[in-house]
Amino acid sequence: MVVISEVQKIGIGLIGFGLFFLVFGVLLYFDSVLLAFGNILFLTGLTFIIGFRRMAHFFCQRHKFRSSFFFLGGVSLVLCRWPIIGMLVESYGFVLLFRSFFPMALGFVLSAVNIPYLSAFFSSSSSMV
Repeated sequence: MVVISEVQKIGIGLIGFGLFFLVFGVLLYFDSVLLAFGNILFLTGLTFIIGFRRMAHFFCQRHKFRSSFFFLGGVSLVLCRWPIIGMLVESYGFVLLFRSFFPMALGFVLSAVNIPYLSAFFSSSSSMV
C-alpha cells in the first residue's frame, strides 16, 4: 500500500480545487480570474505532491522544453488576462507535456470494466451497438 504524507494530501486537495476552478472558469465563458486561480492552485498542488526539485526537473528537461514553454506560456497569458488564447496555448502544451501518460490513463479507464458498479453500466451500454 502506498503511504501518502500530509503534504501530499494537501497537494491532492489543491489540485482538485484547481481543476474545479479551471472547469468553472471555462463554463463561465473563460473568466480570467477563475482560470488564473485554477492554474495557480494546480501548479501549487503539483509542487506539493512531487516536490519542488522534481517539478523543476520535469519542466526543465531538454526534450520537454517546447511543451513546457507552451504550458507555462499559456499560464502566463491567462494571468495577463488573455484567457482564450492562454487556454489554447496551455492546452497544447499540456497535451505535449503529458502525452506519455495518456496511454496509461486510457488503460486505467478501460480497466473500469472490473469495477462492480461500472461493469454493469459498460456491459449494458455495449449491447446497444
